[in-house]
Amino acid sequence: MKIPTNLKHKPVIVSDNYENVDGRYAYHTDAKGLSLGLAQWNDRGKVDISAKVWRHTGGKWSRQSEELPLHRVLDLAILVCRAKLHFREAYRYEKLYDPEKPVIDRVGLQGDAMTVAVCTENEKIDEDIKLFSQALSDDDELIGERLKTLSRILKEMGY
Repeated sequence: MKIPTNLKHKPVIVSDNYENVDGRYAYHTDAKGLSLGLAQWNDRGKVDISAKVWRHTGGKWSRQSEELPLHRVLDLAILVCRAKLHFREAYRYEKLYDPEKPVIDRVGLQGDAMTVAVCTENEKIDEDIKLFSQALSDDDELIGERLKTLSRILKEMGY
């Protein structure tokens, strides 16, 4: 399915066939495409690039399509990686984290740091973290394949 080009987000680089590779939802997803392009929130004289997940209901393009600035996409990738790293050793904790020290890491970015922590404000964190850990484990092959690909491309880029 071709991504529309007549809307406010202006696609430049696209993956029109994303529904075929959308993880465990492949071939059964409303996420039909990914794009990198000119952000819909651009004002005159200001150009931001964004990433967009294009959702289609079967009848029309969905308002639930998401658009994010590229730095947020990368910040989410950092969050995923840091979470995966935490859960490699989480078995050492009775609750899969240390309730006395819920902060997992502080990742330095732009002269400050992004805090990565277990959400202790979640009143059901003890059961939700177990479900999260299990889902992360169940999807290990899907996530691992993407992380290996990302690692390879980053190495090709010199990172």
